[in-house]
Formats: sequence, structure tokens, C-alpha cells
Amino acid sequence: MEAGRLSELALEQGKGIVRLAPAWVPRSFCVPGRRIKLHPDDYYALGGDRGGIDERWFSSTTPADNGPKTSPDEGLSFIVFDDGVKTEKILLRDAITHMKGQIIGDRIWGEHGRWPMYSKFFDNKGALPHHVHHRDEHAARVGQLGKPEAYFFPVQVNNYGGDFPYTFFGFEPGTTKAQVRECLANFAKGDNKITNISKAYRLEPGTGWDVPPGILHAPGSLCTYEPQKASDVFGMFQSLTGDQIVPENLLWKDTPPDKIGDIDYLLEVIHWDLNLDPDFAKHRLMRPKPVKPLEEMKSEGYIDNWICYKSTAFSAKELTVLPGRTVIIRDRAAYGMIMMQGHGRMGVWDIETPTMIRFGQMTNDECFVNEAAAREGVKITNPSTADPIVMLKHFGPGNPDLDIQAVDGTRAIGPRE
Repeated sequence: MEAGRLSELALEQGKGIVRLAPAWVPRSFCVPGRRIKLHPDDYYALGGDRGGIDERWFSSTTPADNGPKTSPDEGLSFIVFDDGVKTEKILLRDAITHMKGQIIGDRIWGEHGRWPMYSKFFDNKGALPHHVHHRDEHAARVGQLGKPEAYFFPVQVNNYGGDFPYTFFGFEPGTTKAQVRECLANFAKGDNKITNISKAYRLEPGTGWDVPPGILHAPGSLCTYEPQKASDVFGMFQSLTGDQIVPENLLWKDTPPDKIGDIDYLLEVIHWDLNLDPDFAKHRLMRPKPVKPLEEMKSEGYIDNWICYKSTAFSAKELTVLPGRTVIIRDRAAYGMIMMQGHGRMGVWDIETPTMIRFGQMTNDECFVNEAAAREGVKITNPSTADPIVMLKHFGPGNPDLDIQAVDGTRAIGPRE
């Protein structure tokens, strides 16, 4: 069936809510933490040379950048349409290109001409190397976008902390450019010891962090939900993590060809003010913030918390529907969602949280809700007498329901005017 017609039928069938198939992504430099519900036999389903699958991407129109062996649709989300006779798939990216604001809303389509964010689970057994995502000005030099991101550590997928549940962020106040330059110059000599001049923060399930581009960070080993701008740009600035050497080509990833070997250019990529912030945790740590008074929400059968709320490029909520309750949840922007706990009904769809997933298997735990359905209100029913429904919802830029200053505590919580 023609792609445009297929996307129209899928949106019509779901009354504005489409089902998405799991998008699994391997990383050659990672060891899976085995908390994202893949079958034990499937964490290396793409072959040992590709590395283990330690990521699942949500609502993604952004292809993964995993080198020359990357498969054509790696990291991209597919809409699944089943008419009772056969099942067909269309890339979410292609559906948005065809239907534009009918899916993501006229505001986002008009401003961006695409769905400009995605989220994912990052599930690594150990810590990642200290690395940086470029700002727009540097990413543009290699034809990419800068990449702000955020972290949230869902309790449902963090029954254990992995090998190193701490994240290094930035540099110790007082660190000089000369010290960082020396670390980068020593990259090929073994351990360049860049984390010696950084600071590690213990990660706490149920909280998160805001990570603007230009900040060095070495994500720890909790399973992490990561809303982020639609980009896969980065440079690895640490040469050794644990006992694993980081290839030097990753130091220069997304560096313009004429700047490869120029350490001073790498220093330009760093946002020095943010990395040296003496109140880093005060400014970057995020604890859940209720959308409105807690008791009021409970009386209506749900709890809705902002969990990622410091960036203008995206935002995220954790929605809990209490046992035995039916609610109608309204948002003023399109969003993707992933189930974390429970089962029930969302619009016309059955939704459930799988215990285990085979590679290539369809699930009932991920959807995308268009702006019209979100504004009208999504009906969610929880038939359980004991288990709540818990889902995470990721939104695009400029969420009209989010007043960043209000959620940060500088004035009363409420939507932006």
C-alpha cells in the first residue's frame, strides 16, 4: 500500500493514536545492562561485531549513527497498521512527511518541518566515557544539529544499579583549559585521566538530570530514559573506561575534516561556563514536579509529574493512572509514550507492559499521540484492582503546557500563556 495512504489509515484507525514497533539499537563500545526486557538470546541479535543491544529508541525519526555497518532503518520508529487481513509498517518519519501537522501539530511542523526529538532507554552495564554533545554552531560544521538531552531513571527498570551508578558531569571548579588540553593530548597513551578533574554524582532512581550541549558527561550504569533533540552527534573525550580502551576515532567523531588533530578545536566545543558551574547539581538535577496539586490529581484517579522540564527542546512527564480508575488526560501538544507498568486501555488500543520481548516482536507498549487527540483528551482505563498504569510521555520543543520557570520553582506552576 502507498505510504501516504497507509499513514492516513493508521491515524484514522487509532483515532489520532498510532502504535509503534520497538526500535532496538546496538553500540559496539557498550555492554548491555539487560534491563530493557529483551530475551536473553537477543541482546546480540545483530551480531557480535555490531555490539550488544543496550538502547531502545522511542518516537524516533532520527537514524542511529553507528558507523559503516549501520542498517538502513536503525534507530527509526515504525508505525504498525493491521487491518485484520495483513500487517503493514511505515516509518514514522515518512508518515510525518506526508501528514505534517496532522500528526505533530502545525506549530512544530511550521517551526521545524520534522519531529525534532526522540527518547530512548540507555541500558549499559558500566559507565560510558566522558563525552560531549556539540552545540548547534559546531554540529552545523558537519551537517548536524546540536544535542541537548535529559535523563530520568525509572524505578521499574532499575532493580539493580549496574557496575557504576554514578555519573561524572563537567569539571571541578577551578579546572583550567591547560589541564583539559593535556588530557586530550594524552588520549592515545592509555588512560588520559580526564575524570580526575571531574566530579561524580550518585544516581538516584526516580530523579533525573538536564544536560545541555557542550557539557562533558560520563553516564553511569542505571537504566536511563533519555529525551533528547533529534541528533546523534558526539565526541568521546575519555580514553579508558574500566578496562576498555576507547578508539581514538571517537575522540574526533563529528569534527570537521580540516580540524581533526586540532586539540584547540575540541576545547572550543566545550561550554566552559556550564562545565565549571560550582552549583552544578542545584541547576541541573531534576526531581519530579506535579503538574497540579497532588491530592486534586489523586481524587481524579491519576498522578501526572513533570520529569524533564529544564530544556526548551523537549519535555517529559510520568503519568500514573491509579488502579480501577478511568481518566481523560489532556495535553496541548503531540507526544510519544512508553509503558512502564500495568495494563489497560488507551483510546482504542489495549496497552500493556511486557515482561520479555523477542527481537523483531511487536508489542503493545509504545504509541504516538497526535496533537488533535492530545488536545481532545485521551481516555485511559486501568482495570486492575492493584497495579497502577505508569507511562512516560515525551514531547517536542516549546511545550505550551510547560512553564519552565514555574516548574523550576520561581513562581506558581501553570501552563505558559
